[in-house]
Amino acid sequence: MAVATLGSIVLDCPDPAALARFYAGLLGGEIVPDGENWMDLTGIGGTLLAFQAAPGFVPPRWPSADGSQQSHLDLTVPDLDAAEKEALALGATVLDAADRERSFRVYADPAGHPFCLCAG
Repeated sequence: MAVATLGSIVLDCPDPAALARFYAGLLGGEIVPDGENWMDLTGIGGTLLAFQAAPGFVPPRWPSADGSQQSHLDLTVPDLDAAEKEALALGATVLDAADRERSFRVYADPAGHPFCLCAG
């Protein structure tokens, strides 16, 4: 028997409202404030995505010098080119999309968290 269930995935960031708007643009859903330092993104599937203010936030490096990663989101999309265009318009930056034949491309959200757009 499981000890717990996954309640949410939380991303630390300097501006929870701005990052929530970015991911709402990518994933849809509804932004629900929970105080000035926390935002939830609901209605995007079975897991809540939340954004928490983190004073002194330092974005992860991708790729890191030692090859390790913290974590990242894989977002499944029907059309990589169309999704890339939308993600960039929302404020994403390209980290690795050189191999256009690959089934995924790597980006950073406006706070610097890496995420992948994956062909679905």
